[in-house]
Amino acid sequence: MQPRVSYLVGRLDRLLRRRLGDALAPHGLSLAEYTTLSVLRGRDGLSNAQLARRALITPQAMNEVLVRLESRRLVRRRPHLQHGRVRPAELTKAGERVLAGADRDVDEVERAMLRSVETRSLRSLLRDALRGLE
Repeated sequence: MQPRVSYLVGRLDRLLRRRLGDALAPHGLSLAEYTTLSVLRGRDGLSNAQLARRALITPQAMNEVLVRLESRRLVRRRPHLQHGRVRPAELTKAGERVLAGADRDVDEVERAMLRSVETRSLRSLLRDALRGLE
């Protein structure tokens, strides 16, 4: 009997998280911190809530991530001009450097995972699966 697709996806998720965690540890980053830095590289100025949605964590957990990243000067948050409580985050030069180093190790994990997979088809299939559940 073939394993269920959902079971295989779950196993892949758990193993990938573990391997990414191992790859990010030498850079002093958790997976949530790496994801946050990666999101900010693509789009500075996001709020805590926007970052939390993109990183798939709660706003409370994102606040803790941002506090840690700020303390290491990898991100900075400034008051929003119109909304006093909102503090958009942006990547610093130090954050860019740490992220670039971490990217190299994450790339290696992805290369190992996808060594025998045609990635263009896989990306398309995964996007279709996500749309099916959204």
